[in-house]
Amino acid sequence: MLRRLHPEQPDSFAFTGANMAWAEGQISKYPEGRQASAVIPLLWRAQEQEGWLSRPAIEYVGRMLDMAYIRVLEVATFYFMFKLAPVGSVAHVQVCGTTSCMICGAEDLIAVCRAKIAPNPLQLSEDGRFSWEEVECLGACANAPMAQIGKDYYEDLTTEILVSLLDDMAAGKVPVPGPQNGRYAAEPASGLTSLTEYFDDRAKYNASAGLATDLGDTLKRIDGTEVPLLMPWRAAHNEAASQDADRDDLMPPSGQGDKPTPGPKPSRDKPMDETGITQQEATEETIGHPEAEAPAEETANPADMKLAAGGRTVTTPSTDTSLATDAAPMTDAGPATDAVSESTPLATSETAPAQSEASRAAGDIADADTMRPAPMDGPRDGKADDLKAIKGVGPKLEELLHSLGFYHFDQIAGWSPAEIAWVDRNLDGFRGRVIRDDWVAQATLLATGQETEFSKRAKY
Repeated sequence: MLRRLHPEQPDSFAFTGANMAWAEGQISKYPEGRQASAVIPLLWRAQEQEGWLSRPAIEYVGRMLDMAYIRVLEVATFYFMFKLAPVGSVAHVQVCGTTSCMICGAEDLIAVCRAKIAPNPLQLSEDGRFSWEEVECLGACANAPMAQIGKDYYEDLTTEILVSLLDDMAAGKVPVPGPQNGRYAAEPASGLTSLTEYFDDRAKYNASAGLATDLGDTLKRIDGTEVPLLMPWRAAHNEAASQDADRDDLMPPSGQGDKPTPGPKPSRDKPMDETGITQQEATEETIGHPEAEAPAEETANPADMKLAAGGRTVTTPSTDTSLATDAAPMTDAGPATDAVSESTPLATSETAPAQSEASRAAGDIADADTMRPAPMDGPRDGKADDLKAIKGVGPKLEELLHSLGFYHFDQIAGWSPAEIAWVDRNLDGFRGRVIRDDWVAQATLLATGQETEFSKRAKY
């Protein structure tokens, strides 16, 4: 199914203060440089607040996570849980149409939706208050047929019950969710045949329906105040996230709408059209913005861009603009981190008893001066070591290392912390790999003719 952005878009989007605090808590769960791992929960929160995912909301999340817009759009269009068009302001009805519900009358429920809401799925009712769609299995087969309305399951439905539910919602009421035929949960419809003693002191509603009634209104949009931060993750500047956090630092100056401008992050200001992102815009996002000025300390040294290596010139950054590549864009400050494709946490390699001193120190040098390791024009005697014997080095990375002038284990084994930092900044799309898999420790063993656990079993 082709999924496009809706042709009519709002002018702007911004999280409420409470939702912003919640979002920052989600981001803080992930290591520095891998904030893009929070893209799904942040998109979901934006949808909960707005009812659907608009273009400004997608761009807003992209700026928060320092992601190219096209990367966020890829996520939003891939998962059907994200709605790319407006839904009913009161309720969006999702009728399960899979086997159990279909057998038990889902088609009759869909007929009710067509008659009372709109003829077609994802079409707004005339007053804009309701919408509906058929979805795949929602996992409540014992209570078929059922529908998810708002945030809750309404189970054991009949056409008459669904009509009544919709009428109550239209009148401003919030019906109690859960089974609608008198059942407590998912026990046999004919009644309990065992464990009856456990039902003597039961609460009025089952846990799910009970929580919904405690919240009071599970149909409305989420502004953050109804979902307390019971476990406040650490927010920016190591301050605990709070529901009433003042987010003026993320709000734009007067006259610039509601778009956040969090910190000195790369520009993400190219708009998307109604079909998503054009090839030209996607290419610009992939290779970075050429008009952006480089930091003064970087531009002061032209060797950071072109490096003489044994009579040949190695040019960085990469100029590959293909959208098919998973590599993050290279800039004069090194490759931009793309946590969508580089989401593996840092870990010590199993190939050495402990992480090498050079690799440990390299993690503290990311923003310090770096030094390029001495390259070679080509492999000794025309035969390079098989660098794929190093855990974390595949064919693509081996080719990249060759292009940088590294062909042998002893070259890698001799890298200092500053040299590791330089290599890390020039591994297009693979930043962090040197330290994560401790290449120096592995190469030290391999250079002396020993084997690592990885090289023993690797088939390369």
